Order: sequence, then structure tokens, then C-alpha cells
Amino acid sequence: MARRQWRLGLCSGLWGIFGSIGVALAATAGVNALQTARYWVFIGTYTQRHSQGIYRCEWDIRTGSLSEPQLAAKATHPSFLAIHPRGKYLYAVGELEEFAGKKTGVVNAFSIDLRTGQLELLDQKPSGGAGPCHLVVDRTGSCILVANYGGGSVACLRIQADGRLQGPTTVIAHKGKGANPRRQEAPHAHAIQLDGTNRLALAADLGLDRVLIYRFFPDEARLQPHEPAYASVAAGSGPRHLAFHPHRPYVYVVNELSNTVTAFHWDAERGRLSEIQTISTLPADFRGTSYAAEVAVHPSGRFLYASNRGYHSIALFSIADDGRLTAAGYQSEGIDTPRHFAIDPTGRYMLVGNQAADNVCVFSIDARTGALTPTGVRVGVPVPVCLQFLAVPAVQ
Repeated sequence: MARRQWRLGLCSGLWGIFGSIGVALAATAGVNALQTARYWVFIGTYTQRHSQGIYRCEWDIRTGSLSEPQLAAKATHPSFLAIHPRGKYLYAVGELEEFAGKKTGVVNAFSIDLRTGQLELLDQKPSGGAGPCHLVVDRTGSCILVANYGGGSVACLRIQADGRLQGPTTVIAHKGKGANPRRQEAPHAHAIQLDGTNRLALAADLGLDRVLIYRFFPDEARLQPHEPAYASVAAGSGPRHLAFHPHRPYVYVVNELSNTVTAFHWDAERGRLSEIQTISTLPADFRGTSYAAEVAVHPSGRFLYASNRGYHSIALFSIADDGRLTAAGYQSEGIDTPRHFAIDPTGRYMLVGNQAADNVCVFSIDARTGALTPTGVRVGVPVPVCLQFLAVPAVQ
């Protein structure tokens, strides 16, 4: 079908006091980010079509320009990345089925050269299951949590003072299957994220149609099933990634197989998810096959974005005070299989990784409507899968 250009829908009306606070917080964050004009963008890839590992571009936050990519480190299938809070270390999954003779993937630890942005391999440890596809560093910088897609498990590894790894110290295998016999024949943990308290973790399992809830103990590098143990989405949905609202008690889960986003209320005190709404990421007149991939909330808290592969586009939603979403448009120009995207620290730009087109393209974000506009900035990167920003430090 013909590509659709940006289609704006109706956004919700008044935001009230919390919306104003959100805009103010985002504006403050943007001002702080602009004080550091230079950032590195690290790009995780699948090592296919000439990709050799992790790439690095320089991002000028004032102009929205992106330098040509340089190879930062060779690695095998470093598909998802996470940066340590101190900015000195970068961690990448190695999305493998076997490592060191065992049925597990790997977590790679790299030190970051603060002058050049080059990466040096420090350590490799088993991920606790085959096919790791997502990881996150906790806010204390003491642990990494990993989601193993092929192994259907989540794991925790300890980070030592020098950035090297110990473990895994916890591995929890999920059990069961979903309604889709081809894609949900077994558990497939696809993402894990920590809430703002750093004591509870949510894991989206595509194979189980569940968002599992874990208690997290950073001092012990340990995960423990919570009670309630999970929240469900509709059968056959395939939850993939999730995003916390930056200043309200909401969590948004993008469902790969049903091409939907499920909005939840998040009770951090009790560790409980309560469904608010499920809404399609596709226009009503779309006919064809598509799979949703990434989800992110704008720093202002006013907009949510989700990516579609098939109906190659970024979907925009406005967020109401009660957490509900309203479809507000689609951007498809210059987008092809957008597996991942990232909003820059100012909230003024979005970088989209086009996995099939082997490039990263840049869009400006309208502060009033959330709409995306191509800037014309595009760089070639083979099979981009994940993008992470890091402020370039002032090294004496």
C-alpha cells in the first residue's frame, strides 16, 4: 500500500495543573540538556549486512545534526544497550543461543573512553537464558536486569566497582504459553524495566500475555516474584516493551502481535497494575500485516509514541490526565521497519532506527501537538536495533 504521510487527529483538550507541571519539568530538562550541546548516540545492531557491532554517532543537540557513524566496538548481535548512571560503562546483550558451551546468551560490559567514545570490552557473563533481547541498569548502578526472549526468563547480574560483572545472581524462568501457537508456544520475556522507586520491576512476556511484577533488592542483586505476580493483557496480544509515565502513575505496554497499546494505572505502593484502556497503534482502514515494536512517553508527559513494522510508521497519541490515550496521527515518511526509536534529552527531536533500511533518521517534535517532521538528517547504520544517548563529558 502507499505510504501515508503525517495524519493529525484530534488531541485531548485541557491539561490542568498536572499537565502544566509536566510541560514545565520538560522545559527545565530541555534547558539543562542544552547546556551540554554534544552527545554521543550509541547504536546497537544485529551483526548482519556488514554490521560489526556497536556504532557511535555524535549528536549536536542545538542543531539536531548527527555525524556519520563510527564503529565503537566489535561484538556479536549487541541488539540492546544500557548505559551506567555514571556514564563510564556501557552494557550490551549478545543475542545468542549459546555461550561458553551453554544454552544462554551473554551480557557484555564495556568501558567508555571519555575522550573518544570508543568502547573497550571489560567482561562477558552469561545472561541466564538464550536470546537476551533487553536489559536495564538500576538507578544505583549496582545491578543489571535482563530479559531473555529465547529462554523465557529474567535475570539479575551484579555490577562491580570497576564496571565488571558477577553472576547471574538470580534467574527466574517463566512458565506457560499463550493463545498464538506460532509465537506464543512458550514464554518469551521481551523487556524488563524498573519503576521510579527502584524496588519493583515489570517484565513484559510476549509468550504469556502477561506483565510480570518482581520485587528488586539491589543490595543483594536479587529479584523475587511479587504478589500480585502479574497483570494480563488480552489473549494473543504479545506484550513487547513498556514505558512509565515520567510524573504520573501510569504504565504503557506495547503489544506486538495485536498492534495495540495497553494503558495501566500503576500503584507503586502495592505493586499493582490496573488496566485503563487498550487502543490500536494502526489506523482503522489499514489492511495487512504489521507488528508493533517500541513505545515511549515524551518527557512532557503529554504524548506517547509507538512504532509499527508493516504499516511502517510512528503512531502518536495524546495522553489525558486520567492516563487514557487518544490517537493523534501517524508519521511514515522516511520510516521502514522502525524497531526502535529514542527521544533526545531536550524532547525536541526523535531518532528512529530503520532496521530494514539500514539507517537512522531524525525528526523534529512539535512541542504543542507532538507531531513529527522529517529534518532531512539521515545516516547509514547497518541493521540498527537500539539507540542510547550519553552526554559527552568535559574531560580535562
